[in-house]
Amino acid sequence: MTDQKKRFPPGKFVVIAALAGLIAGAAVVYVRESGSGNGIAVETADAKTCEASKDKVAAITPFLKGQVAAMAPVSEPRPIAGLNFKGKDGKDLTLADFGGKTVLLNLWATWCVPCREEMPALNALQQSAGSDKFEVVAVNIDIGDDEKPKAFLDETKVHDLGFYRDSSMGVFNTLKKEGLAFGLPVTLLMDDKGCLISSMNGPAVWDSDDAKALVKAAITPAS
Repeated sequence: MTDQKKRFPPGKFVVIAALAGLIAGAAVVYVRESGSGNGIAVETADAKTCEASKDKVAAITPFLKGQVAAMAPVSEPRPIAGLNFKGKDGKDLTLADFGGKTVLLNLWATWCVPCREEMPALNALQQSAGSDKFEVVAVNIDIGDDEKPKAFLDETKVHDLGFYRDSSMGVFNTLKKEGLAFGLPVTLLMDDKGCLISSMNGPAVWDSDDAKALVKAAITPAS
């Protein structure tokens, strides 16, 4: 599963296993939590606000099928604190900076083969569905500087996604502690209130009609 030609700095970011399994017909690359973090936790919503998001969970559930069948609806919508990362110019960001937008948050790394394979599809989804109501926020978690992830995005012509980075692995660690991540890629669907409504581990065909229908359902106001 991992690129055998790459070497990972010891004690920083260790691939501990690779499983060729079925999660919507795809595999997940497993990683071990590092001791690093990425800043102060900032919540994007509160529990009371997220109570109203149960209607949104009900609205998207019929669309969690086909190429996005591995996406699972949550039983209790909730905010996720501690999702802090960097923007293109090194600016500190949290999901609060995307307030009012439905966000498909995806964590990826250049050494993760399934991640690399789905990035063009995520780019296509952003190209077709991105708006003031929706954004694909793909956060790279390679350690080191920006050179490798930027080179990969250039090589694969992924230019419609914003460049978001967390070299500390803090975002992954937060999701792991929340029981939402055990490997890469991992994807969360957050509604426009900043509440988690669905999640999955493993890749999906994000430029498929199924994915587009899911996004449409997620951004449509609940009746």
